[in-house]
Parts: sequence; C-alpha cells; structure tokens
Amino acid sequence: MSFEKKREIKVNFPESMQGGVYTNNTIITHTKEEFIMDFLMVAPPSGAVTARVITSPGHMKRILAALQENISKYEQKFGEIKASAAPMETIGFVPPTKH
Repeated sequence: MSFEKKREIKVNFPESMQGGVYTNNTIITHTKEEFIMDFLMVAPPSGAVTARVITSPGHMKRILAALQENISKYEQKFGEIKASAAPMETIGFVPPTKH
C-alpha cells in the first residue's frame, strides 16, 4: 500500500504586491513555448503596462480552467456577467516579439 505524503508549500507574498494592480485592458500573445499576458491601465490619452505574466502553455490551460470555474461560481452567486464592449480605438501598444 502506498501513501502519498502531502507537503505544505509556504508562499511569500511581498508587501509591495499586496495592494495589487488595476487593469482595464489585456493583451495576450504567445510563442510555441510560452504565453505572454500584458495587463494595462488605459486612461486616454495614454496608458501603461501594470503587470506582465509569462507562463507555459500547460499552465495557461490551468489558468483558463480556474478562471472559468471562478466565473461560474461568481455568476451562480451574483448573476450573469455581461461582457464589456470592445474598445473603439487602437491603443498603439505592440509587445516585443521573441526570435
């Protein structure tokens, strides 16, 4: 009989990140090896990248599943989320490409 021992992983949450960042726009690109998510705060006439997350395709699939699960739970509790309209203007942000 085999018993798998559960390990607790302690995660340090840096104080500088505890407030989080706000995003009202996201640009997602990918290469064969990774997905790149740039989160932006756009307030015309300008905007800024507030965070960048780079992850593997396998982990991106788990992120997507977690988001879908949490949206479902949210909608069960608070009602359907209406998708916001797509921005009407071009932002002009072009993420760097990897070669």
